[in-house]
Amino acid sequence: MEIRIGITNTGRELNFETSEGSDAVKASITAAFDQAASHVSFVDVKGNSYIVPTANIAFIELGTEEARRVGFVA
Repeated sequence: MEIRIGITNTGRELNFETSEGSDAVKASITAAFDQAASHVSFVDVKGNSYIVPTANIAFIELGTEEARRVGFVA
């Protein structure tokens, strides 16, 4: 699943793919906001870790868990 995070006062977005399910990602994000946590962390498919301060998050876009198609579409 692809995750795109907009960070305030930054011209670029954080964009990566994770192997976690959408429900698990949504739960960790909402728990961080509900508990007023200072940060939320993610791990991508390559094993890289991302720690994002919750105060600087402008938006979070979660992609679908659909497998990529191979081949040509008519």
